[in-house]
Amino acid sequence: MAENDSSQEKTEEPTGRKIQKAREEGQIPRSKELGTMTILMSAAVAFLVFGPALGGSLENILKYSFSMTRDEIFDPAMPVLHLGAMAMEAAVALIPFMLILLVASILGNIALGGMLISGKSVMPKFSRINPLEGLKRMFSLKSLMELFKAIAKTLVVGGVGWLILTNAVPNLQDMTKQDAMVSIWHALEIMAWSFLFLASSLILIAMVDIPFQIYDHTKNLKMTKQEVKDEFKDTEGKPEVKRRVRELQYQMTQRRMLQEVPKADVVITNPTHYSVALKYDAKTMDAPVVVAKGVDHMAMKIREIARAHDVELVETPPLTRAIYYHADIDEEIPSGLYLAVAQVLAYVFQLRRFRRGFGKRPGKIPDFDIPSHLRRES
Repeated sequence: MAENDSSQEKTEEPTGRKIQKAREEGQIPRSKELGTMTILMSAAVAFLVFGPALGGSLENILKYSFSMTRDEIFDPAMPVLHLGAMAMEAAVALIPFMLILLVASILGNIALGGMLISGKSVMPKFSRINPLEGLKRMFSLKSLMELFKAIAKTLVVGGVGWLILTNAVPNLQDMTKQDAMVSIWHALEIMAWSFLFLASSLILIAMVDIPFQIYDHTKNLKMTKQEVKDEFKDTEGKPEVKRRVRELQYQMTQRRMLQEVPKADVVITNPTHYSVALKYDAKTMDAPVVVAKGVDHMAMKIREIARAHDVELVETPPLTRAIYYHADIDEEIPSGLYLAVAQVLAYVFQLRRFRRGFGKRPGKIPDFDIPSHLRRES
């Protein structure tokens, strides 16, 4: 019983199919801290870059608002025109800033996990309203991590804010001695840099959150050994089915091979264990090709078909073994055996001429020189 329980533990890494299926269902690692940090950092940088332009636009809007003449004030159409002009001024100044924030919000959210559009992720899940599941989530590792991040953000951002305020006190005191407009621009500059430093402090939180989100995502997708086996059966097929398919493929190959034996020029034999059928057409082939080969029962079957179709049988044990082990069906014979096979084919062609009444009966086939790397002992 204990063995059965341990086998159900999710100890196996998720397979590629499991990861892909989870992605299709909207389950991907996401880091809210990375998205928040990216948006705040982008906003701070944009504020530093476009801050002067924003300040200038705000100054123009204020001046324009308080520069209306008496006639313009009593003209019903002028306030609308003034409002439109101020809105245009504000839009021109804010569009670059807002575009940067839009791009940052998109990039910050897809930086971890990539782009994903899935309707399944927004479908209602009744497990989310299950009280027991809710308690499990409250006391889970992820909830503990969220608590840790909240405390860490408070301490880090608060600490950085305290350092910034401490260093800014002398500058704030000097502002009281400056001209009003200079003081305002100086204050905006201090706020912009303070905002950037505060946003930069979130980099530490994001650096901790990103590895945790990847780890938590992988942990949730882990599989039991039985799940891995079941998935393998679904994707690769059941072993018995695959074995049956291989058997059928082998039978089809054997039938096709035996159909080629009558077209062979010669069948060389071992003589009892091996048979190899060879075919050579000088017009279409660069070298003789193996059209069939077999051992034991299949070898006997090849010889039987060869005799039935008057294909010559030649006993050449070393050559037969060498070709059987070094050439597959429909492959050319090894180059080291060209001369030996050429002698066999010459013998067969002379024997055919003799049987048709032309020429003398060929003598005994000479011994073949089989290269040492192609030899196979019986």
